[in-house]
Amino acid sequence: MTHSIFSNVIRIGCTSCNTEEYAKSLSKKSPGHYQLFFSLACENPCKVKKQIRPYFDAKKYVNEFYEVSPEIARNLLKREVLKIPVLSVH
Repeated sequence: MTHSIFSNVIRIGCTSCNTEEYAKSLSKKSPGHYQLFFSLACENPCKVKKQIRPYFDAKKYVNEFYEVSPEIARNLLKREVLKIPVLSVH
């Protein structure tokens, strides 16, 4: 997800809920709003989040926030999709 206040910072989260609804619920809890940039439906989203975190070690991150362009994160997930038990890509 991207955020309306922060440029070049993304949030990589995991949820078993609808991703659009997840973004809306997060927006209600913070100033600004989140927008879904890319989603990947998979069997264990939190495991996938942990699996890709080492790729962003060179980037600063706090919790689920990474200082990386959303395009780079999307491309990484698309590349790693062969290693991830995927249900669908959106």
